[in-house]
Amino acid sequence: MALGLTKFLAILLFTDAPGGGQAQSPPIKGDIPTFTLESIVEPLTALHEKGIFFVSDLAGLVAGLFYHLSLLTIITFLLFVMTSYLLWKTAFGLRLRSAGENPWAADSLGVKVVQYKYAAVVFSGMLAGLGGAYLSIASTIYRNGNTAGRGFIGLATMIFGDWRPGGTAAGAIMFGYIDTLRLIDTGNQNVKGLILLGAIILFAIGGIMLRKAKRNSAIGFLVLGSVMIGAYFSATSFPPEVAQVAPYITTLLVLATASQNLRPPAADGVPYRKGDHH
Repeated sequence: MALGLTKFLAILLFTDAPGGGQAQSPPIKGDIPTFTLESIVEPLTALHEKGIFFVSDLAGLVAGLFYHLSLLTIITFLLFVMTSYLLWKTAFGLRLRSAGENPWAADSLGVKVVQYKYAAVVFSGMLAGLGGAYLSIASTIYRNGNTAGRGFIGLATMIFGDWRPGGTAAGAIMFGYIDTLRLIDTGNQNVKGLILLGAIILFAIGGIMLRKAKRNSAIGFLVLGSVMIGAYFSATSFPPEVAQVAPYITTLLVLATASQNLRPPAADGVPYRKGDHH
C-alpha cells in the first residue's frame, strides 16, 4: 500500500513540475549543515603533514572524521547510542528481544508481542526513511532506483553485525568507507590500496581458518589473497569499473564468510499468532 501511494503521489506531484517526471522529482534545493572541530583537526592535520610512516596516515584518517562533520552524522550517532541503550538496558528492549527470540514464551509471560513487533517495524521504518531522505538531499534528486543496490548492502551490514547495533554500525562504517573510496578515487590509487587491504584481510581469515582446522576454507582464502597480492604488484592501474563493483564484491565476501558463524533472532521470519503453540 505504501509503495502504491508513493507511486501515485510521485505521478501527481512530479509529472508537471520543471525537471520532474513520473519516475523522478524536480531538483531538490537544500543542504545539511556541516561543521569542523578545529581543536581536533588542526593538530592532527599538522601531524599528517610531517610524513611519518603510518602515524601521519592515521592522523589524517582521524582528522577526516571531524572535518566538515554533517549534522545528520551527529544525529545518527545519537540514534545509535539511544538504540543500544534501549535494547540492552531497558525493560522495553528486553521484551522486544524476547519477542524476536521466542514470542510464544514472551506471550506466556504477559508480553504484548504484536504491539512490540509493530513498534519495531515502525521505528525501523523511521530510520530507513531518514536514510532515504538524506540520500535524496545529497543527490539533489529523487528517482526510482536511487539506492542502486544499497538495500542489499544494508542487509549484508545487518548480517555482518550479528543483528546488533554495535556490529551493524561497524559494518556500515566499513561499507561506507569502501563506497567513499570509489567516489573520491583519483588515478585508481584508492582501489589499488583497497586491493592490498583486501589481500591482508583474506590472509588473516585464512590464518584463522587454519587454526580452526578448516583446511579447505583456509586454502580458498589464502589462494584468493595471493591472487589479489599478485594483482596489486603487477598492475599499475585498474579500470574504473573495479571501483564501482568493490562495495558489492565486499558484500558477497562478507556474506560468504561471516554469515556462517552468526545467528539471527530465532523467531525471525516465523509467523506468529497469539495463542498458537510453537
